[in-house]
Amino acid sequence: IIPTYNEAKNITKLSFLIKKNLKKKNYEVIFVDDNSLDNSIKEFKKIKNKNFKFLIRHKKRDLSKSCIDGIKISKFENIVIMDGDLQHQPSCLFKMMNYYEKVEPNILVGIRKFSKLKGLNFLRKFSSLLLIFLINFFLKKRTEDPMSGFFIIKKKNFLEVESKLYKNGFKILCDIIYSSKNLKINDFEIKFQKRKTLYFIVEQVI
Repeated sequence: IIPTYNEAKNITKLSFLIKKNLKKKNYEVIFVDDNSLDNSIKEFKKIKNKNFKFLIRHKKRDLSKSCIDGIKISKFENIVIMDGDLQHQPSCLFKMMNYYEKVEPNILVGIRKFSKLKGLNFLRKFSSLLLIFLINFFLKKRTEDPMSGFFIIKKKNFLEVESKLYKNGFKILCDIIYSSKNLKINDFEIKFQKRKTLYFIVEQVI
Protein backbone atom coordinates (compact mmCIF):
# COMPACT_ATOMS: atom_id res chain seq x y z
CA ILE A 1 0.00 0.00 0.00
CA ILE A 2 1.55 3.30 -1.10
CA PRO A 3 -0.24 6.54 -0.11
CA THR A 4 0.58 9.36 -2.54
CA TYR A 5 -0.06 13.02 -3.17
CA ASN A 6 1.65 14.91 -5.99
CA GLU A 7 4.28 12.20 -6.55
CA ALA A 8 4.02 12.07 -10.37
CA LYS A 9 7.79 12.39 -10.77
CA ASN A 10 8.39 9.33 -8.59
CA ILE A 11 5.64 6.93 -9.63
CA THR A 12 7.31 5.46 -12.72
CA LYS A 13 10.69 4.98 -11.05
CA LEU A 14 9.14 3.58 -7.89
CA SER A 15 7.04 1.10 -9.89
CA PHE A 16 10.09 -0.04 -11.86
CA LEU A 17 12.12 -0.60 -8.69
CA ILE A 18 9.33 -2.54 -7.00
CA LYS A 19 8.96 -4.84 -10.02
CA LYS A 20 12.73 -5.29 -10.14
CA ASN A 21 13.02 -6.26 -6.48
CA LEU A 22 9.91 -8.45 -6.21
CA LYS A 23 10.41 -10.70 -9.22
CA LYS A 24 10.30 -13.79 -7.01
CA LYS A 25 7.28 -12.69 -4.96
CA ASN A 26 3.55 -12.91 -5.51
CA TYR A 27 2.34 -9.39 -4.81
CA GLU A 28 0.05 -6.51 -5.63
CA VAL A 29 0.77 -2.80 -5.33
CA ILE A 30 -2.04 -0.41 -4.50
CA PHE A 31 -1.34 3.29 -4.91
CA VAL A 32 -3.87 5.24 -2.86
CA ASP A 33 -3.80 8.80 -4.14
CA ASP A 34 -5.29 11.79 -2.31
CA ASN A 35 -6.60 13.36 -5.52
CA SER A 36 -3.25 14.80 -6.63
CA LEU A 37 -3.03 18.12 -8.45
CA ASP A 38 -0.14 17.05 -10.68
CA ASN A 39 -0.01 14.34 -13.36
CA SER A 40 -0.12 11.41 -10.96
CA ILE A 41 -3.25 9.86 -12.49
CA LYS A 42 -1.65 9.90 -15.94
CA GLU A 43 1.42 8.21 -14.51
CA PHE A 44 -0.69 5.52 -12.84
CA LYS A 45 -2.42 4.77 -16.13
CA LYS A 46 0.92 4.28 -17.86
CA ILE A 47 1.71 1.29 -15.64
CA LYS A 48 0.79 -1.75 -17.73
CA ASN A 49 1.11 -4.45 -15.11
CA LYS A 50 -1.71 -6.48 -13.57
CA ASN A 51 0.00 -6.38 -10.17
CA PHE A 52 -0.41 -2.62 -9.94
CA LYS A 53 -3.66 -0.89 -9.01
CA PHE A 54 -4.56 2.63 -8.00
CA LEU A 55 -7.35 4.17 -5.95
CA ILE A 56 -8.17 7.88 -6.08
CA ARG A 57 -9.62 9.36 -2.91
CA HIS A 58 -11.85 12.42 -3.29
CA LYS A 59 -12.31 12.99 0.41
CA LYS A 60 -10.24 15.24 2.68
CA ARG A 61 -6.55 14.44 2.33
CA ASP A 62 -5.30 12.17 5.08
CA LEU A 63 -2.40 9.73 4.92
CA SER A 64 -3.75 7.41 7.63
CA LYS A 65 -7.13 7.10 5.93
CA SER A 66 -5.38 6.43 2.60
CA CYS A 67 -3.49 3.53 4.18
CA ILE A 68 -6.67 2.17 5.75
CA ASP A 69 -8.57 2.33 2.46
CA GLY A 70 -5.74 0.48 0.74
CA ILE A 71 -5.54 -2.23 3.38
CA LYS A 72 -9.26 -2.92 3.14
CA ILE A 73 -9.21 -3.56 -0.60
CA SER A 74 -6.02 -5.61 -0.60
CA LYS A 75 -6.45 -9.28 -1.50
CA PHE A 76 -3.42 -10.42 0.49
CA GLU A 77 -2.97 -11.17 4.19
CA ASN A 78 0.50 -9.64 4.58
CA ILE A 79 0.41 -5.88 4.02
CA VAL A 80 3.39 -3.61 3.38
CA ILE A 81 2.96 0.13 3.93
CA MET A 82 5.59 2.40 2.38
CA ASP A 83 5.95 6.01 1.21
CA GLY A 84 5.79 7.02 -2.43
CA ASP A 85 8.59 9.58 -2.42
CA LEU A 86 11.50 7.10 -2.66
CA GLN A 87 12.64 7.69 0.90
CA HIS A 88 11.76 4.06 1.52
CA GLN A 89 13.95 2.03 -0.79
CA PRO A 90 12.30 -0.84 -2.73
CA SER A 91 15.65 -2.63 -2.52
CA CYS A 92 14.76 -3.38 1.12
CA LEU A 93 11.47 -5.10 0.29
CA PHE A 94 12.67 -8.60 -0.54
CA LYS A 95 14.86 -9.04 2.55
CA MET A 96 12.29 -7.39 4.75
CA MET A 97 9.55 -9.73 3.52
CA ASN A 98 11.75 -12.81 3.98
CA TYR A 99 12.61 -11.76 7.52
CA TYR A 100 8.94 -11.17 8.27
CA GLU A 101 8.03 -14.66 7.01
CA LYS A 102 10.83 -16.20 9.10
CA VAL A 103 10.22 -14.39 12.40
CA GLU A 104 6.42 -14.09 12.04
CA PRO A 105 5.74 -10.98 14.13
CA ASN A 106 2.41 -9.16 14.01
CA ILE A 107 4.26 -6.07 12.79
CA LEU A 108 7.72 -5.65 11.30
CA VAL A 109 8.91 -2.05 11.45
CA GLY A 110 11.45 -0.70 8.98
CA ILE A 111 13.57 1.43 11.29
CA ARG A 112 15.76 4.36 10.31
CA LYS A 113 19.26 4.63 11.74
CA PHE A 114 19.67 8.37 12.09
CA SER A 115 23.41 8.11 12.63
CA LYS A 116 23.70 6.76 9.06
CA LEU A 117 21.31 9.16 7.37
CA LYS A 118 22.75 11.59 4.84
CA GLY A 119 21.10 14.67 3.39
CA LEU A 120 18.93 15.45 6.42
CA ASN A 121 19.64 18.72 8.20
CA PHE A 122 20.33 18.90 11.92
CA LEU A 123 16.91 20.28 12.80
CA ARG A 124 15.12 17.46 10.96
CA LYS A 125 17.21 14.79 12.68
CA PHE A 126 16.92 16.41 16.10
CA SER A 127 13.15 16.87 15.92
CA SER A 128 12.67 13.27 14.77
CA LEU A 129 14.87 11.84 17.49
CA LEU A 130 13.23 14.01 20.15
CA LEU A 131 9.73 12.95 19.14
CA ILE A 132 10.74 9.27 19.09
CA PHE A 133 12.33 9.63 22.52
CA LEU A 134 9.19 11.23 23.98
CA ILE A 135 6.91 8.58 22.50
CA ASN A 136 9.06 5.72 23.76
CA PHE A 137 9.45 7.35 27.18
CA PHE A 138 5.82 8.21 27.88
CA LEU A 139 4.02 5.44 25.98
CA LYS A 140 6.54 2.63 26.63
CA LYS A 141 8.99 1.54 23.98
CA ARG A 142 7.52 -0.90 21.44
CA THR A 143 9.96 -0.24 18.57
CA GLU A 144 13.09 1.80 17.86
CA ASP A 145 11.18 3.91 15.34
CA PRO A 146 7.45 4.35 16.08
CA MET A 147 7.35 7.20 13.54
CA SER A 148 8.42 5.02 10.63
CA GLY A 149 6.08 4.86 7.67
CA PHE A 150 7.56 1.60 6.36
CA PHE A 151 6.19 -1.57 7.95
CA ILE A 152 4.54 -4.94 7.39
CA ILE A 153 1.39 -6.01 9.19
CA LYS A 154 -1.08 -8.86 8.85
CA LYS A 155 -4.45 -7.71 7.59
CA LYS A 156 -6.25 -9.66 10.31
CA ASN A 157 -4.21 -7.89 13.01
CA PHE A 158 -5.09 -4.53 11.52
CA LEU A 159 -8.80 -5.39 11.41
CA GLU A 160 -8.65 -6.53 15.04
CA VAL A 161 -7.43 -3.11 16.22
CA GLU A 162 -9.17 -0.90 13.66
CA SER A 163 -12.00 0.16 15.96
CA LYS A 164 -9.44 1.49 18.48
CA LEU A 165 -7.54 3.64 16.02
CA TYR A 166 -7.55 7.44 15.88
CA LYS A 167 -7.50 7.13 12.06
CA ASN A 168 -6.33 10.66 11.38
CA GLY A 169 -3.00 12.28 10.64
CA PHE A 170 0.19 11.03 9.10
CA LYS A 171 1.58 8.30 11.36
CA ILE A 172 -0.62 5.25 11.04
CA LEU A 173 2.06 2.94 12.48
CA CYS A 174 2.19 4.76 15.81
CA ASP A 175 -1.60 4.66 15.95
CA ILE A 176 -1.62 0.88 15.39
CA ILE A 177 1.17 -0.20 17.74
CA TYR A 178 -0.22 1.73 20.71
CA SER A 179 -3.78 0.51 20.15
CA SER A 180 -2.97 -2.96 21.52
CA LYS A 181 -0.48 -4.34 24.02
CA ASN A 182 -0.68 -7.81 22.50
CA LEU A 183 0.98 -7.10 19.17
CA LYS A 184 4.37 -8.74 18.65
CA ILE A 185 6.61 -6.12 17.07
CA ASN A 186 10.06 -6.61 15.53
CA ASP A 187 12.45 -4.12 13.95
CA PHE A 188 14.34 -4.32 10.67
CA GLU A 189 16.92 -1.73 9.65
CA ILE A 190 16.17 -0.13 6.28
CA LYS A 191 17.89 2.18 3.85
CA PHE A 192 16.38 5.63 4.12
CA GLN A 193 16.96 8.33 1.52
CA LYS A 194 16.52 12.06 1.38
CA ARG A 195 13.06 13.01 0.13
CA LYS A 196 12.93 13.25 -3.66
CA THR A 197 9.93 15.54 -3.91
CA LEU A 198 7.82 17.46 -1.44
CA TYR A 199 4.87 15.53 -0.04
CA PHE A 200 2.27 18.23 0.32
CA ILE A 201 0.55 16.92 3.43
CA VAL A 202 1.98 19.50 5.83
CA GLU A 203 2.23 17.10 8.75
CA GLN A 204 4.74 14.92 6.83
CA VAL A 205 7.64 16.65 8.54
CA ILE A 206 9.02 13.90 10.72
